[in-house]
Amino acid sequence: MSEACFVSSTGQEIPIIITTKRGLRNITLRPKTAPVCEIHISKPFLVSEKQAFRFIEQKRKWLENIFNNAPHKKTLKAGDEIDILGRKVLIQHNSNSRLNRYIPGDYKDTLIVGGSPDLLESRVRSVVKKVLLDEIKKLIKTTPKEYWPARISLKDTCSRWGSCSSSGTMSFSWRLAFAPYDVMRYVVMHEVAHRKYMDHSADFWHQVSVLYGFGVERAKRWLSKNGASLHTYL
Repeated sequence: MSEACFVSSTGQEIPIIITTKRGLRNITLRPKTAPVCEIHISKPFLVSEKQAFRFIEQKRKWLENIFNNAPHKKTLKAGDEIDILGRKVLIQHNSNSRLNRYIPGDYKDTLIVGGSPDLLESRVRSVVKKVLLDEIKKLIKTTPKEYWPARISLKDTCSRWGSCSSSGTMSFSWRLAFAPYDVMRYVVMHEVAHRKYMDHSADFWHQVSVLYGFGVERAKRWLSKNGASLHTYL
Protein backbone atom coordinates (compact mmCIF):
# COMPACT_ATOMS: atom_id res chain seq x y z
CA MET A 1 0.00 0.00 0.00
CA SER A 2 1.34 3.44 -0.90
CA GLU A 3 0.17 7.01 -0.37
CA ALA A 4 0.22 10.14 -2.53
CA CYS A 5 -1.87 13.31 -2.68
CA PHE A 6 -4.68 14.66 -4.85
CA VAL A 7 -4.67 18.45 -5.03
CA SER A 8 -8.09 19.87 -5.88
CA SER A 9 -8.69 23.04 -7.89
CA THR A 10 -9.35 24.84 -4.58
CA GLY A 11 -5.97 23.78 -3.18
CA GLN A 12 -7.33 21.09 -0.86
CA GLU A 13 -4.83 18.27 -0.41
CA ILE A 14 -6.53 14.88 -0.23
CA PRO A 15 -4.49 11.74 0.57
CA ILE A 16 -4.53 8.98 -2.05
CA ILE A 17 -4.20 5.48 -0.65
CA ILE A 18 -3.29 2.88 -3.28
CA THR A 19 -3.69 -0.83 -2.60
CA THR A 20 -2.51 -3.58 -4.94
CA LYS A 21 -4.69 -6.69 -4.94
CA ARG A 22 -3.96 -9.97 -6.67
CA GLY A 23 -6.94 -11.34 -8.57
CA LEU A 24 -8.46 -7.89 -9.08
CA ARG A 25 -9.42 -7.31 -12.73
CA ASN A 26 -10.13 -3.59 -12.79
CA ILE A 27 -9.12 -0.44 -10.95
CA THR A 28 -11.67 0.55 -8.31
CA LEU A 29 -11.93 4.06 -6.90
CA ARG A 30 -13.55 4.93 -3.57
CA PRO A 31 -13.57 8.55 -2.34
CA LYS A 32 -14.31 9.15 1.35
CA THR A 33 -15.50 12.38 2.91
CA ALA A 34 -15.83 11.15 6.50
CA PRO A 35 -14.36 11.12 9.04
CA VAL A 36 -11.58 12.57 6.85
CA CYS A 37 -11.30 13.17 3.10
CA GLU A 38 -9.37 10.37 1.38
CA ILE A 39 -9.22 8.68 -2.01
CA HIS A 40 -8.85 4.91 -1.84
CA ILE A 41 -7.86 3.17 -5.06
CA SER A 42 -7.36 -0.57 -5.54
CA LYS A 43 -5.47 -1.80 -8.60
CA PRO A 44 -4.60 -5.17 -10.13
CA PHE A 45 -1.05 -6.43 -9.60
CA LEU A 46 -0.02 -5.74 -13.22
CA VAL A 47 -1.32 -2.14 -13.22
CA SER A 48 1.36 0.40 -12.35
CA GLU A 49 0.90 3.27 -9.92
CA LYS A 50 1.43 5.63 -12.86
CA GLN A 51 -1.63 4.10 -14.54
CA ALA A 52 -3.58 4.41 -11.28
CA PHE A 53 -2.76 8.12 -11.02
CA ARG A 54 -3.78 8.60 -14.63
CA PHE A 55 -7.11 6.93 -13.85
CA ILE A 56 -7.62 9.33 -10.94
CA GLU A 57 -6.99 12.29 -13.23
CA GLN A 58 -9.58 10.93 -15.66
CA LYS A 59 -12.06 10.98 -12.77
CA ARG A 60 -10.99 14.43 -11.51
CA LYS A 61 -14.27 16.19 -12.33
CA TRP A 62 -16.28 13.49 -10.53
CA LEU A 63 -13.94 13.56 -7.52
CA GLU A 64 -13.97 17.36 -7.28
CA ASN A 65 -17.77 17.32 -7.34
CA ILE A 66 -17.90 14.83 -4.46
CA PHE A 67 -15.44 16.71 -2.25
CA ASN A 68 -16.80 20.16 -3.09
CA ASN A 69 -20.35 19.10 -2.21
CA ALA A 70 -19.41 17.24 0.95
CA PRO A 71 -21.20 18.96 3.85
CA HIS A 72 -19.30 20.44 6.76
CA LYS A 73 -19.65 18.16 9.72
CA LYS A 74 -21.86 19.26 12.60
CA THR A 75 -20.97 18.14 16.09
CA LEU A 76 -23.85 16.30 17.69
CA LYS A 77 -24.67 17.12 21.32
CA ALA A 78 -27.39 16.50 23.88
CA GLY A 79 -30.53 18.48 23.09
CA ASP A 80 -30.06 18.24 19.31
CA GLU A 81 -32.67 16.72 17.04
CA ILE A 82 -31.84 14.54 14.06
CA ASP A 83 -33.94 12.71 11.48
CA ILE A 84 -33.74 8.93 11.51
CA LEU A 85 -35.71 7.30 8.67
CA GLY A 86 -38.04 10.27 8.54
CA ARG A 87 -38.67 10.41 12.30
CA LYS A 88 -37.57 13.32 14.48
CA VAL A 89 -35.31 12.02 17.24
CA LEU A 90 -34.28 14.04 20.29
CA ILE A 91 -30.81 13.22 21.59
CA GLN A 92 -30.46 13.18 25.37
CA HIS A 93 -27.58 12.16 27.63
CA ASN A 94 -27.61 10.39 30.99
CA SER A 95 -24.11 9.94 32.41
CA ASN A 96 -25.51 7.73 35.21
CA SER A 97 -26.63 5.09 32.72
CA ARG A 98 -24.35 2.60 31.03
CA LEU A 99 -26.96 1.71 28.41
CA ASN A 100 -28.53 3.51 25.45
CA ARG A 101 -32.32 3.67 25.14
CA TYR A 102 -34.35 4.40 22.01
CA ILE A 103 -37.89 5.42 22.99
CA PRO A 104 -40.51 5.75 20.23
CA GLY A 105 -43.06 8.53 20.69
CA ASP A 106 -46.26 9.66 19.01
CA TYR A 107 -44.69 12.69 17.33
CA LYS A 108 -41.03 12.45 18.23
CA ASP A 109 -38.69 9.69 19.32
CA THR A 110 -36.05 10.03 22.02
CA LEU A 111 -32.58 8.52 22.13
CA ILE A 112 -31.05 8.55 25.61
CA VAL A 113 -27.32 7.94 25.47
CA GLY A 114 -25.43 6.71 28.50
CA GLY A 115 -21.77 6.76 29.43
CA SER A 116 -19.20 9.54 29.19
CA PRO A 117 -20.19 12.73 27.30
CA ASP A 118 -17.18 12.39 24.98
CA LEU A 119 -18.61 9.07 23.77
CA LEU A 120 -22.01 10.56 22.84
CA GLU A 121 -21.43 10.63 19.08
CA SER A 122 -19.99 7.12 18.88
CA ARG A 123 -22.88 5.77 20.94
CA VAL A 124 -25.45 7.57 18.80
CA ARG A 125 -23.74 6.11 15.73
CA SER A 126 -24.07 2.60 17.14
CA VAL A 127 -27.79 3.03 17.83
CA VAL A 128 -28.42 4.57 14.40
CA LYS A 129 -26.72 1.62 12.71
CA LYS A 130 -28.75 -0.89 14.70
CA VAL A 131 -32.04 0.89 13.90
CA LEU A 132 -31.18 0.91 10.20
CA LEU A 133 -30.01 -2.71 10.09
CA ASP A 134 -33.19 -3.90 11.82
CA GLU A 135 -35.34 -2.04 9.27
CA ILE A 136 -33.33 -3.36 6.33
CA LYS A 137 -33.78 -6.93 7.57
CA LYS A 138 -37.53 -6.40 7.97
CA LEU A 139 -37.82 -5.02 4.43
CA ILE A 140 -35.84 -7.86 2.88
CA LYS A 141 -38.06 -10.41 4.60
CA THR A 142 -41.07 -8.92 2.77
CA THR A 143 -39.54 -10.04 -0.55
CA PRO A 144 -39.50 -13.59 -1.99
CA LYS A 145 -37.00 -15.79 -0.18
CA GLU A 146 -34.91 -16.39 -3.30
CA TYR A 147 -34.00 -12.67 -3.21
CA TRP A 148 -32.64 -12.76 0.33
CA PRO A 149 -28.91 -12.07 0.70
CA ALA A 150 -26.39 -14.45 2.19
CA ARG A 151 -25.06 -11.61 4.32
CA ILE A 152 -25.78 -7.93 5.05
CA SER A 153 -23.15 -5.39 6.02
CA LEU A 154 -23.15 -1.65 6.75
CA LYS A 155 -20.39 0.63 5.45
CA ASP A 156 -19.56 4.32 5.40
CA THR A 157 -19.29 5.20 1.71
CA CYS A 158 -19.80 8.48 -0.08
CA SER A 159 -20.28 7.34 -3.68
CA ARG A 160 -22.43 4.21 -3.33
CA TRP A 161 -25.53 3.77 -1.20
CA GLY A 162 -25.71 0.05 -1.69
CA SER A 163 -24.15 -2.89 -3.50
CA CYS A 164 -24.85 -6.56 -4.11
CA SER A 165 -22.09 -9.04 -4.89
CA SER A 166 -22.43 -12.16 -7.03
CA SER A 167 -21.85 -14.18 -3.84
CA GLY A 168 -25.04 -12.74 -2.36
CA THR A 169 -23.58 -10.20 0.08
CA MET A 170 -25.47 -6.90 0.28
CA SER A 171 -23.80 -3.79 1.63
CA PHE A 172 -25.48 -0.52 2.51
CA SER A 173 -24.25 2.89 3.58
CA TRP A 174 -25.34 3.28 7.20
CA ARG A 175 -26.03 6.95 6.43
CA LEU A 176 -29.24 5.85 4.74
CA ALA A 177 -30.58 6.01 8.29
CA PHE A 178 -30.73 9.80 7.87
CA ALA A 179 -32.81 9.53 4.68
CA PRO A 180 -36.62 9.36 4.55
CA TYR A 181 -37.87 5.82 5.06
CA ASP A 182 -39.09 5.38 1.48
CA VAL A 183 -35.74 6.52 0.08
CA MET A 184 -33.96 3.93 2.20
CA ARG A 185 -36.54 1.35 1.06
CA TYR A 186 -35.78 2.19 -2.56
CA VAL A 187 -32.06 1.46 -2.08
CA VAL A 188 -32.88 -1.84 -0.37
CA MET A 189 -35.21 -2.94 -3.17
CA HIS A 190 -32.65 -1.81 -5.73
CA GLU A 191 -30.07 -4.16 -4.25
CA VAL A 192 -32.61 -6.95 -3.74
CA ALA A 193 -33.43 -6.76 -7.47
CA HIS A 194 -29.74 -7.35 -8.19
CA ARG A 195 -30.14 -10.84 -6.78
CA LYS A 196 -31.96 -11.61 -10.04
CA TYR A 197 -30.36 -9.15 -12.45
CA MET A 198 -26.71 -8.21 -11.93
CA ASP A 199 -27.00 -5.26 -14.30
CA HIS A 200 -29.13 -2.17 -14.88
CA SER A 201 -31.14 -3.47 -17.80
CA ALA A 202 -34.80 -2.71 -18.49
CA ASP A 203 -35.66 -6.04 -16.83
CA PHE A 204 -33.76 -4.98 -13.72
CA TRP A 205 -35.59 -1.64 -13.42
CA HIS A 206 -38.90 -3.39 -13.97
CA GLN A 207 -38.04 -5.72 -11.09
CA VAL A 208 -37.19 -2.75 -8.86
CA SER A 209 -40.60 -1.23 -9.63
CA VAL A 210 -42.34 -4.52 -8.86
CA LEU A 211 -40.57 -4.80 -5.50
CA TYR A 212 -40.84 -1.13 -4.55
CA GLY A 213 -44.17 -0.10 -6.06
CA PHE A 214 -45.08 3.42 -7.17
CA GLY A 215 -42.56 6.18 -6.52
CA VAL A 216 -39.20 4.75 -7.64
CA GLU A 217 -38.26 7.83 -9.67
CA ARG A 218 -39.22 10.17 -6.83
CA ALA A 219 -36.94 8.27 -4.41
CA LYS A 220 -34.08 8.33 -6.93
CA ARG A 221 -34.45 12.08 -7.42
CA TRP A 222 -34.44 12.72 -3.66
CA LEU A 223 -31.23 10.74 -3.22
CA SER A 224 -29.55 12.44 -6.16
CA LYS A 225 -30.47 15.90 -4.88
CA ASN A 226 -30.05 15.41 -1.12
CA GLY A 227 -27.62 12.51 -0.75
CA ALA A 228 -24.70 14.71 0.34
CA SER A 229 -26.72 15.95 3.33
CA LEU A 230 -26.74 12.43 4.79
CA HIS A 231 -23.07 12.99 5.72
CA THR A 232 -23.81 16.00 7.94
CA TYR A 233 -23.52 14.16 11.25
CA LEU A 234 -21.19 11.61 12.78
